[in-house]
Parts: sequence; structure tokens; C-alpha cells
Amino acid sequence: MAAGATAIVCAFVLGERDLLRAGVLVLALPLLCTVAVSRTRYRLACARRLDPPRLPVGREARVDLRLENVSRLPSGLLMVEDRVPYALGGRARFVLDRIESHGKRRLGYRIRSDVRGRFRVGPLTVRLADPFGMVELVRSFSLADTLTVTPTIHPLPSGRLSGAWSGGGDSIARAVSAAGEDDVTPREYRHGDDLRRVHWRSTARHGELMVRREEQHFKSSGTLFLDTRRTAHWGDGPGGTFEQAVSATASIGVHLARTGMNLRYVTDGGEALPAARADGTFEGLLLDALAVARRSKERSLSGGLAALRGRAGATREGDGLVIGVFGVLSEDEARSLAAVRSGTGTCVAVFVLGRGRAASAPDGAGAGAGSGGTAAGPAAALLRAGGWRVVVVRSAAELAGAWAQAGQAGDDYVRDGA
Repeated sequence: MAAGATAIVCAFVLGERDLLRAGVLVLALPLLCTVAVSRTRYRLACARRLDPPRLPVGREARVDLRLENVSRLPSGLLMVEDRVPYALGGRARFVLDRIESHGKRRLGYRIRSDVRGRFRVGPLTVRLADPFGMVELVRSFSLADTLTVTPTIHPLPSGRLSGAWSGGGDSIARAVSAAGEDDVTPREYRHGDDLRRVHWRSTARHGELMVRREEQHFKSSGTLFLDTRRTAHWGDGPGGTFEQAVSATASIGVHLARTGMNLRYVTDGGEALPAARADGTFEGLLLDALAVARRSKERSLSGGLAALRGRAGATREGDGLVIGVFGVLSEDEARSLAAVRSGTGTCVAVFVLGRGRAASAPDGAGAGAGSGGTAAGPAAALLRAGGWRVVVVRSAAELAGAWAQAGQAGDDYVRDGA
């Protein structure tokens, strides 16, 4: 527009009629383009799909976009940009020459994250431009999706920890039958029932043959404990003890949930996820919680220990499984933690000490990380004396090799990999 106005002034000064025509054209063209783009009445619809919406660190997800022109007029040049966080690889941009009336265009790209977290993908931004590229109009959709990047999950060997109380169908029914308890729920005798299942007390009471039910279903329960205190971990990034502890917690939680155990998730601040039935929902809830887990400013384990004691008080027997994942524990904290165990409950402490030594490691966390059985220090000895089983690993990747040994009562296992 400035060039057009200058050309018009020069045309009058110099008396050049052709220069006047050129100046009017240059001056009017941006104005005409502005009017044309501003009066554009394109109606566009957008749909997005994340596949998968939840994935572990280091895996790729695919984003599929569908852009539809629902107006009666074909669109002009479109520049499409989907907003993507920098951690997922930056923005995704596309150029579409034209979308016919009621036409559709499908776009796709891949995203990947090397850090866990919850990220917002979108909204989609469409830039409308005139054929000369002078005017650009930006329109944005409100639709956005969330991608959850979970910790790395390491598969653990099949089987359960010995001593962990779990339901067992016929075996439990037989145990109750042998004890002759009165709280067994009987039913009427049916043709073909095993006579060994006859419940004689109920038979005498009802005056007809009564048998015990085939089985009584019990669900095993457990508690997953993660120490998230800033002072208990050292190192940053994937190699730090906190990230490795989060990965170990995710691996253990997913493994136990898939075996049918009712779990709850507790941190040093208290109960984070209540007990959920083994219907597949707890696994997703746990991974979502661990995806955004951060180091806490708590100085003690009092909140988490209170949650553990509350659970023990609710189940007087003390049965059930408690697995705690820790970085560094002081002797006083180890004594308090050892006192949580009661009855015949199975308690396992997993110490994740990281690789190598670090001068900045709190309370000597880096020291002795590769020193075998003494890596966990006096805390491991105090927990073992309190009936806990102790597992010491350098990283979550070594947990698979230690898991089978953790099931052996009374044995400590130290993974001292290269």
C-alpha cells in the first residue's frame, strides 16, 4: 500500500499516466484481498484421534486428523497447524491447496516423548490466505486431546510372592470345610454332588441333605508404596533414582494388577489411589498417577505410614502384600517402617540406588551403590530384622531378575549388574 501511494504521487509529479494505473493497482490489491478473505464463509469440521492415548516413554503414537469442508463453497489455500508440545516433537504443519464442497482431507503425523507426563495435543489452527499471499486469516478449533506418557514398564516373571495371601477357590473351601466352621454357606443337595461336601450340621438343622458350595471366592489384596520425597532420591533425568523408582513401581503395580490382586497406591503423603477391584481399571489409574508423579517436599514418611497402619487395623490378620519402593532410608525411618508389618503379612522393600556414585547424593545415596549386599546400608538390615524381604537394584531394568528371588522368604537379593 505504501508503494502504491508513492507511485500515485510520482505519477502526478511526473505526469506519467501508466505509473498512475500501476500505483492504483498496487494500492487496491491488498484492500481487495483483505475484503475477500474477511468475507470468507468456510465452515470446516475437525476430528482428531490419538493411537494410543496412553503409551510408555520412548514409544511413538500416531495422530490422525480429519478436516472436512461442510460449506457449499470450495476452500482456497489452507495452511493447517496442529499445536504439539515441544517435548513431543514440535508443531505439525500441512499445506492444502483446496478442499471441495463437502470434501474431506485426512492428515497424520507421529509424536514421541522421552519424558513421562500428560501433554495436550491441539487445538488445530487453520490459516486462510488469498491467492496472492498478501492476507492471512487465522482460525482455531477448540478441540484438544490429552496424551499420557507413562513410565517404562519392565515385564516381571509370572507367579506370585510366596506368603502373600490370595484367594483360591476349592482350596479355601476345603480349608473351611475341614475346620467345620458354622459360617459356611450351604445349599440343598443336588443329584451328582460329591457326598464328601455334605455339611452335617446344616443337614441336621434343616432335616434334608445340605452340601457346601463348590468354592468361596476370596480376592488377594495388596498395597503399593512409593517414596517420592526429594531428600530420598538423587540424580536428574532418566538415570536418576526417582525416575527409576517410578518405573519400578509401575512395573510391579501392572504385574500384580494383572494377576487379579486388589491393590491400592500409597505415597509418603498418604493414600493416593484407594483399593480397586481387579477389573483392569486400577492399572490405568496407577499409570495415569505415575505419569505425573513428582518429587514431594515431605520430610518424613508419617503420612504414608499412617495409611499403611490404617489398612492393617482394618484387617486384623495382617494378611496381604505390601511392596515399598524406596531410594534412601534413615535408620529411624527404617524402624518405623519395620513396625508396620504385623501378623503373617508379606512385606517387600525395593531399594533403587541408581548407577555409579554421586557426590550430591543425599545421606550417602550414591556411596555404595555398587557395593553388593551393603548397598542399602543399615536400613536394609533393620527391615530384614522386622520381617521384611529386601531387594536392592540399581535400575528398574534389573527388577525382573530380582523378582523371582524376592518371593523366597527370608532371603535378600542384591542385583549388582554391570
